[in-house]
Amino acid sequence: MGKAIEITRLDRSAADLRGVAIKTKDADVARRLLGIALLLDGWSRGEAATASGMDRQTLCDWVHRYNASDVAGLATGRRSGRPPALNEAEMAELKEMVIKGPDPEKDGVVRWRCVDLRAKIASHFAVTFHKRSVAKLLCKLRLTRLQPRPYHPKKDAAAQESFKINFASLMNEVLPVSAAGKPVEVWFQDEARVGQKGWLPYQWAPIGSRPPAVRDNRHDSVYLFGAICPAREVGAAVIMPAANTEAMNEHLKEISTQVQPGAHAVLICDGAGWHQRGRELKVPVNITLISLPPYSPELNSMENVWHYLRANKLSLLVWDGYEAIVTACKDAWHFLISDPDRIRSIGTRAWACVKT
Repeated sequence: MGKAIEITRLDRSAADLRGVAIKTKDADVARRLLGIALLLDGWSRGEAATASGMDRQTLCDWVHRYNASDVAGLATGRRSGRPPALNEAEMAELKEMVIKGPDPEKDGVVRWRCVDLRAKIASHFAVTFHKRSVAKLLCKLRLTRLQPRPYHPKKDAAAQESFKINFASLMNEVLPVSAAGKPVEVWFQDEARVGQKGWLPYQWAPIGSRPPAVRDNRHDSVYLFGAICPAREVGAAVIMPAANTEAMNEHLKEISTQVQPGAHAVLICDGAGWHQRGRELKVPVNITLISLPPYSPELNSMENVWHYLRANKLSLLVWDGYEAIVTACKDAWHFLISDPDRIRSIGTRAWACVKT
């Protein structure tokens, strides 16, 4: 049995120390407080040390610090250790370099791998890492491997930004006189081909493997025309055998029935030929179309809806024929609109939340 350590600081009782231990978020400090509390209760040094998960000498050292500096003396000090190989400015430069991507002509690769970054860091910063250490650096920079979102080479980022900034004024310009004084709903519209030659989503699998997934090679398909109003958390859809003006007219009729009575809908859609006004396109009186800038699918909330439905309902399945695909599309759309919060979460765009 070891002799109890002398605690000279007596302004806190054992109960006080336990109360502080309960409130602290540092588990190590809590153990030290409880060890000292046990000593105040009359436990021996060995018993108190064992109960608090440390050896006798370590507990003695913490008591000396407690005597000198109260509870503040029990905090874990920083270890100096070896300085990092890359300083903060260099780490920030590395992050920018990784996000920007390699120059195929200069770097000789089209995407960064850890082994490529290892060579780039060695030449640029004169520091050599193991490729596993490069992966740790990327994690420290809060970077991870993601599948890029494709975009068209003719995409105009300035036009997209201008569309978002000026959307409210653009909407007011195109609204007809008949919409004056009415509530205005903002809807997003698009169509997606769903068929036997399906889409394969990401899935969990053992590291280093390539998991197999069923994919039909037949070509039956349908077009799911969909539209959502994130503010009202509602949607409207039709399933058609083709994407053309006739199908778009049917979808416009369905959207028209879902617009609140006495309100007017602004329908945001892309520049497909069957979305363009003409003699054959029949736009209901309670709907006004607004076209997105060319090559700007990322501005359309429906693109996110399609991705969500493909990933959760319309993939990894084999459909025997046309009717089976139609049924799958119905089930997927009902799955979406059965949860209004899901529509708001997926579809809301801050630039489209305008008051009229």
